[in-house]
Amino acid sequence: MSHNGVALRAVTRSVVFLTAGALAVTALSGCSSEDKGSKPLAGQDIAPAARDRVADGGTLHWAVDAVPETLNTFQADADATTTTVAQAVLPSMYRLDANGRPQINPDYLESAKVVETGPKQVVLYKLNQQAVWSDGREIGAADFAAQWRALSGKDSAYWTARNAGYERIEKIERGANDLEVKVTFARPYADWRSLFSPLYPKDVMGTPDSFNDSARKKLKVTAGPFQVKKVDRKGEEITLTRNPRWWGHPAKLSEIVLRAVPRDKRATALAAGSIELAEVDPEALGRISLASRAAATPGGSPVAGPGGRPAHPSGSNLRAADALRSWALAHKEEAADDELSASQKKRRALAAYAREQAALKGYEIRRSLEPAYTQLALNGASGPLADERVRRAVARAIDRKALAGVVLTPLGLPAVPVGSHLALSGQDAYADNSGALGGQDAKEARALLADAGWVPGGPVEKEKKKGDKAAGTEGHKAERDTADGDDGTYIVGEDDKSDDKDPKDHRRSGDGPRHLAQDGKQYANKLKQGGAPGAYAPKGTAAPADAATKVLAKNGKALALRFVLPSGPGSGPLRTVAGRISAMLEKVGIRTEISKVSDESYFKDHIASGQYDLALYSWPASAFPATDARPIFAKPVPAADGSLNVEQNYTRVGTDQVDQLFDQAVATLDEGKSRSLIRKADARIWAAAGSIPLYQRPQLTAVKKDVVNAGSFGFQTPVYEDMGFLKKGAKPSSGSTGH
Repeated sequence: MSHNGVALRAVTRSVVFLTAGALAVTALSGCSSEDKGSKPLAGQDIAPAARDRVADGGTLHWAVDAVPETLNTFQADADATTTTVAQAVLPSMYRLDANGRPQINPDYLESAKVVETGPKQVVLYKLNQQAVWSDGREIGAADFAAQWRALSGKDSAYWTARNAGYERIEKIERGANDLEVKVTFARPYADWRSLFSPLYPKDVMGTPDSFNDSARKKLKVTAGPFQVKKVDRKGEEITLTRNPRWWGHPAKLSEIVLRAVPRDKRATALAAGSIELAEVDPEALGRISLASRAAATPGGSPVAGPGGRPAHPSGSNLRAADALRSWALAHKEEAADDELSASQKKRRALAAYAREQAALKGYEIRRSLEPAYTQLALNGASGPLADERVRRAVARAIDRKALAGVVLTPLGLPAVPVGSHLALSGQDAYADNSGALGGQDAKEARALLADAGWVPGGPVEKEKKKGDKAAGTEGHKAERDTADGDDGTYIVGEDDKSDDKDPKDHRRSGDGPRHLAQDGKQYANKLKQGGAPGAYAPKGTAAPADAATKVLAKNGKALALRFVLPSGPGSGPLRTVAGRISAMLEKVGIRTEISKVSDESYFKDHIASGQYDLALYSWPASAFPATDARPIFAKPVPAADGSLNVEQNYTRVGTDQVDQLFDQAVATLDEGKSRSLIRKADARIWAAAGSIPLYQRPQLTAVKKDVVNAGSFGFQTPVYEDMGFLKKGAKPSSGSTGH
């Protein structure tokens, strides 16, 4: 899980998100694929090239969302850029492979294994004898011990955001020599490979002051292929330069500059040549695809559409301007001057657009799927969704396959719904456990609602009618009409048959939004955290006549759920998906009241505080779900002050049974048994219907064509020392990078 998505790992997995009720064990066994290996739905797309084909030197300018507030990944305000810096400059004992599985990092480790299981679990690390910090000191047991003490949770002077796993360590000591580190656990810990990645020097972890403050703004001592040269907060960029003490494959690039560029400005920055690599939204995808088609079309222009036809009526614009000028000279009307001025502005804008399109021919889009998924969250704390039957009805009303198609098919990515809360396809723990809840079935959804007491045409209190009407067909359509921003794109209530149609029937597609070839001012909605590139539908699409369903009511109240969504321009895709979900729910009698709030308050003031019924946000996948996912699905418990401690379980849905399965999984050193327990926990989470995984988030990266070993990384940890510019005359490899 880049709203742009919120994605952290461990106790505070950065954000953008359950539990189960009493169900028969036979319904929770998972699907038949449990023991079969799965494959990632999409692999890396990084233009791999062997190191001998990569030029030595050069600076890669890489767009990021912001210069991070801290360079310490273990602090609460660490972000994705914090992680990027840490991966390039600090040791990690393990790195993730293409399947999201942890693999020993030979630059730092010769081996690591459990050497004792009783009476205590003992892990012995044998370090690479060449591994040293940038100040020349060997990496050793003192660094491991300092990090353990800082993150153990025993010293409140350390302002840590997470300590999962470290609190299970009993002691850390030197082994038979300086290259051995012996870690003894007080309690068995299955996810021990998650520890010490990244590893900070004892200079950072040794005291609360250095941990809390010093590492926020700079890292004086590092041990990666790169080191931090400069953090320029005013200029909004971080410069990484080669580490002269690096013992591994020398970095191909001289420097990496991480430059803060807003997502809606990245296409312009790419065209200007100020960045060579940037994660982008569908707008940039469409523009770069359009530029590539024009370049490949004989006689095509930078603004040409398919077949060389003009993407913008530039000739018409010129003729119109000439006509306006003649009319103005003849009539000397002030209004004509205004129109002429507007026409001239359009011509200048068109010329600027054409120049940018010409420059964008030098870039390509590299596509994969981010290791994160977008979900529909159902707040089970109060209201109708406190009833498990209503939550299950919501889940059974939704066509997850159709939603995945709406989001991913237009981008040329596999539109497969996510079948697990705890892993993604390709990971060892993945199994499609959605069968524990069941697929889309409108009839079953209506039956569940009826069983819960929600019946069609039930009496509604008079004073509620006005509000219910606003939440009904007319009010709901009004929300849909404005849900997706200024361009008015939205998708509304299909009938039962249309749900089964190919998603292409409900979108503007191609290898980019097709309407780019007709109007350069209309683009796809922008990507923000928790969002995903969305669907495109013609303006004015009307709901089918049979889409409306009689209002369901119970105890004098209509069944209406508050669907909270972010209002920012980059969140249009989320609102598009929400509109489709609302239409699906409407067909079984569930009305939605869409409430748009500012991006700044969306998560803090609504999701985390429980001020919503339905919401969309994303969670990152983890290689260590027993550790990282537990706080997301833990049963809320009363705190000492009477409040409810929900950890990161923002749906407030949880059971003791799920907690027990997590506890067993994290304490089981048999990997097969631990994996089986994780899958059982996931099946029970599905059955509780507090969270409905929808689709894996797309990962679109615009990259200059001669940049290799970089792009959309998928699960795999980037290899920073192999990134660079292709040598003149060389071609990318068809296989691995050769690292």
